[in-house]
Amino acid sequence: MRSLPRMWSRVEGRRADSWKLDNWERIGFFRAATILAVVASAAIASGQIAETASLLPQDAATVQNAPPQVAAQEHPLEPALKMALQTKQVIDTTLKDYSATVVKHERIDGKLSDPEYALIKVRQQPFSVYMYFLSPKNLEGQECMYVEGANNGNMYAHAPPGTLRGRFGTVSLAPNSAMAMKDQRYPITEIGIANLTKRLIEVGEHDKQFGECDVKFYQGAKVNGRVCTMIQVTHPIARRNFLFNVARIYLDNQLQLPIRYEAYEWPEKAGDPPVLLEEYTYMNLQINQGFTDADFDVHNPNYHFNVK
Repeated sequence: MRSLPRMWSRVEGRRADSWKLDNWERIGFFRAATILAVVASAAIASGQIAETASLLPQDAATVQNAPPQVAAQEHPLEPALKMALQTKQVIDTTLKDYSATVVKHERIDGKLSDPEYALIKVRQQPFSVYMYFLSPKNLEGQECMYVEGANNGNMYAHAPPGTLRGRFGTVSLAPNSAMAMKDQRYPITEIGIANLTKRLIEVGEHDKQFGECDVKFYQGAKVNGRVCTMIQVTHPIARRNFLFNVARIYLDNQLQLPIRYEAYEWPEKAGDPPVLLEEYTYMNLQINQGFTDADFDVHNPNYHFNVK
């Protein structure tokens, strides 16, 4: 992932939290998908999954290397890194699996794509992912699955039923292949809360070698009704060393897990607002559901992979 946080905001989710993913099997997985598709469509129609205060304009600057951090003083990123390491420990010791509605909004080749909504199941060991896309319309019904160490390292995927692409049925793809990565910033192998936390730590460790970094903590931010601590990281001047102008991480106070991340690039012109690079939100997060191999089996009758 490319980034960390910036700028006080209150992020109020839409009404997607009114429906809980307590037990997919009990109410029927595709009934759940239908309900959330309606919720997702309403959120898209209203604009964004979350409302965020506008970022302050950043002055454009000549891109060059950032100066090294003065060794005698604690880097502003140190408190944030300590929190991230504590979060990683929580994940490593207590998180076995989870379900969520993930909302991703990415800039691909300079163009901001439409938000994508998907139901996901994730198991930590062995790392396993199942995705069912809810929207936009051209992705509704698409499914993907990846299990570490299975299927020769490939993922399974099929396009939405009834579409031209869907006629090809389920295909087995390398996660990093051109087809699998079409309109994606990251492969399926890098999805999830644990991977996000790991990447944030890596970026933080890299960035603390340099100065020109501002870090702020804000209590009481909300994501989809969940009370969070928002960590905001700002690199005010565009430098080759840095991946972002502004980044924000929202840490769920109860779960002690990151449930939203957003990052912005520097504007092209002085006075313009930063440019959204990517944002990811994990709504309706339900942890330790007790998923089994059946939840990550393409032959599961609740799914539509149709693999013989």
